[in-house]
Amino acid sequence: PTAAAGHWSELEVTLDVGELHDEYSDFVWRSLQRLGVPKASLEDALQDVFIVVQRRLGSFDRAAKMSTWLFGICLRVAAAYAGRRFACTWQAGEAQAIAAALGVPVVSNFRPADMLAGGQGAPLVPLLDYILFAHPKRGRVLQNIGGIANLTAIPAAATPDKLIAFDTGPGNMVIDALAKQLFGKSIDRNGAFAAEGAVLAPVLAAELRNPYYRLKPPRTAGREQFGREYAAKFLAACNRVSRKPEDALATATALTAESIARSYRRFVLPKMKGREVDFIISGGGARNHTLMALLAQRLEPLGCELATSFDFGLPVEAKEAAAFALLAWQTWHHMPGNLPAATGATRPAILGQVTYV
Repeated sequence: PTAAAGHWSELEVTLDVGELHDEYSDFVWRSLQRLGVPKASLEDALQDVFIVVQRRLGSFDRAAKMSTWLFGICLRVAAAYAGRRFACTWQAGEAQAIAAALGVPVVSNFRPADMLAGGQGAPLVPLLDYILFAHPKRGRVLQNIGGIANLTAIPAAATPDKLIAFDTGPGNMVIDALAKQLFGKSIDRNGAFAAEGAVLAPVLAAELRNPYYRLKPPRTAGREQFGREYAAKFLAACNRVSRKPEDALATATALTAESIARSYRRFVLPKMKGREVDFIISGGGARNHTLMALLAQRLEPLGCELATSFDFGLPVEAKEAAAFALLAWQTWHHMPGNLPAATGATRPAILGQVTYV
């Protein structure tokens, strides 16, 4: 290793892969070949690791040894998973910082325990849905429309193992992205822009052929399916048919409504066995008047009576917060928080990690 003289914050470091400890050199080169990573990219990454470790340890020699050791471990893990499909979840936030700021224990990182039990780590809201909304005579569908739209369907008098829960597809994610790009607004408030546009039928039909909508529950979606890149392609498709920005918003709103209605008709309606159904909507989408009108047009002919969670005493913005408060209570009392019928897990699991003050 070589370094330019100067203050540590201005340190320029050049580490060559060939200078790694003998313990790791053969492994590194095998990993490079397997992962298809150029040598230059590896050296850049090693340099970054070194600078972080140098700031912590101060000593150049100790940092060089520690950084190559850490990097070797990372490569070993990367090589082990290269080319393999595996489940993972990325959760933001540091529980220890929250616990220190609030002065109370914090429960966090709920999803991995369900995934290790064979589930998808989501949805986790169905426990709250079942406790608050299960009914002996009426079917209940709890449709949350946040960035992603997800539902919990509880047939009349159903036990927890009989409920159905899954992500229907995009909720507000595409709508919000287009509102930001086309109008400089964070949301399409009340669906006002969409109300001024026309649904572009060819675009809507093409988007509904997305393979995601054919997946059987349990299924989950996220930004990897319907995030920024998807929104950009969606807008490009709309612009090929119409340059009117309101038409793009109208089509995105129709995509959310139609994917919800199709999911209900295909996967939920047969399970309701002709009973009356309350279709209860929560999340930011419940405040989008245009979206709510489109949902009513599609769901009321199927025997659904539309309502919002506020009509049942739970503010539309508070449902997921209430759900995770319940999950934390379950964890604190050593009780499972997942419902295997919803996540696909093979067993109930106690979720999350407790961080103390």
